[in-house]
Amino acid sequence: MRVQSPPRLWNLAAVSLLRDNEASAIAALEYLPAELFPPLFLEAFNGRHSETLKALVQAWPFVRLPLGGLMHMPQEETFQAVLDGLDVLLAQKAPPRRCKLQVLDLRNTGQDFWNTWSGARAPDASSSSSMAPVAEDSSRTELPLPALKVFIGLSLDERKLDEFLSYLMGWVEKREGSIHLCCKMLSILSEPIMNVMDVLRKVQLGCIQELHVDCNWTLPTLASFAPLLGQMTNVRIFFLSRVHVYIPTRQEQQYVVQFTSQFLRLHHLRDLYMESPSFLEGRLDQMLRCLKNPLDNLSITSCQLTESDLAHLSQCPSIRQLKGLDLHGVTLTNFSPELLQVLLEKVAATLQELDLDQCRIMDSHLEAILPALSRCSQLKSLSLCGNFFSMATMEKLLRHTAGLPSLSQELYPAPRESYSPQGTFHPTRLASLGADLFEILRGLGRPRTIQLSSSSCPHCSNRTFYHTESVIYP
Repeated sequence: MRVQSPPRLWNLAAVSLLRDNEASAIAALEYLPAELFPPLFLEAFNGRHSETLKALVQAWPFVRLPLGGLMHMPQEETFQAVLDGLDVLLAQKAPPRRCKLQVLDLRNTGQDFWNTWSGARAPDASSSSSMAPVAEDSSRTELPLPALKVFIGLSLDERKLDEFLSYLMGWVEKREGSIHLCCKMLSILSEPIMNVMDVLRKVQLGCIQELHVDCNWTLPTLASFAPLLGQMTNVRIFFLSRVHVYIPTRQEQQYVVQFTSQFLRLHHLRDLYMESPSFLEGRLDQMLRCLKNPLDNLSITSCQLTESDLAHLSQCPSIRQLKGLDLHGVTLTNFSPELLQVLLEKVAATLQELDLDQCRIMDSHLEAILPALSRCSQLKSLSLCGNFFSMATMEKLLRHTAGLPSLSQELYPAPRESYSPQGTFHPTRLASLGADLFEILRGLGRPRTIQLSSSSCPHCSNRTFYHTESVIYP
């Protein structure tokens, strides 16, 4: 005979309590073991027992209530019941004896917690220990309730906030000082700047760790957002794209300074991704000198940089521990090849991923950086698609990278000989050249896989693979 697991028995007990009488279930909360609270909450939530939910919140014996894991289809009635229970807590001068609630988590997390307590999966140390009830201390003094932390994930991508978020923001605003609205990941996709600023005034900006800004903002709009960015002092990852510049140069300079100066306050920034930051052309040093800590990943793509920008980048102290460098879409043709060589030498000891796609690199540029490239001993991924190399230079590339032990992903352009003088790509030529590259790889004596692609589609800005050939030495 199979013995049922404790979580399954707790679930049956919860069903029994609510089936008998909701008032009795509420009255019993004072004496129930903490292990019965999660399955009872699940039953009350799914059955829309609002009064039981309200009472459960006021007696919740865990530090965190991961409500977001249950709200795949938001239910206004049950959410309101939880907030009503919180209002009762916030109105009290001291917390109830059993209640340990400090965090309401409205993110899409916590499924493991609910599955464990409902018996859908076996408990494990990682899931149960983090949600274990806090031991009661009979001798503790009655202290005032600390501010309740409410964790949410924010994605501002509509002209108006959705109904759930609008209601939550109103609730938080009326309880200023008692609620800390925390957001670790913030995405700003299409909201007007005034709406964004209105929402962020209610959020603890110091909680934000990952920030995505992907909007059709102008440079003045970015400058108006800059003071909020400066308050996000714990940001570790920052994505910025699609900032448009079409204002007089004198004003432009002022706005750039307002934005770049905020990086002085981002002491925890580790990953910086900037797509099409045209406003930094000739001014990259203004941002670089505001970076005070080492970066793990730096991406500056699809824009024009000056030779001075590249020189400043190669001298920036914050890049010396880079693991990822992405400059795809930055034209490097008119630069001295030695600048890129110096840049790679600075990051050779730590670099793991390098993307120089569509940089218009020619044979002379590639040959200049091959010695530095061969010293990137940690390199795992190298992409050079969309550039223009001859077969002879491709062979030199393969030989210089043969000694990189970790290199496992190699994406290269089809050799120049794959094209006609008029620029027409010929797959049959690539097949023949691929056979020659296969023999070169065989002679180098280390198993490798490389991918060769044709140039980008001439009718659009996106890279399009007309043909991909895998060359493998087993």
